[in-house]
Amino acid sequence: MALARVVTFEGVSKDRMEEMDREMSEGQPPEGFPSAELVALHDPEAEESLVVIIFETDEDYKRGDARLGRAPAGDTPGRRTSLRKYSVATRMES
Repeated sequence: MALARVVTFEGVSKDRMEEMDREMSEGQPPEGFPSAELVALHDPEAEESLVVIIFETDEDYKRGDARLGRAPAGDTPGRRTSLRKYSVATRMES
């Protein structure tokens, strides 16, 4: 079963989100980071962001969570306000 790492941030400016988008589209995932799907949502007026990373296995989740937990604060969109682990109940693309 797929697992999602869901993180909320505050103090996230539009410029910071644009910078992170450029960095992610131009770069490679961190070394040792498992295959995952990332979705970042942003409310520019409230300067808040919600980031969902979906891992296909529990082992991938553990590896990704450990790697992200060691990331410097400057590598995040803003100040982290919550971190939760969810089971992915349903996924659909159209």
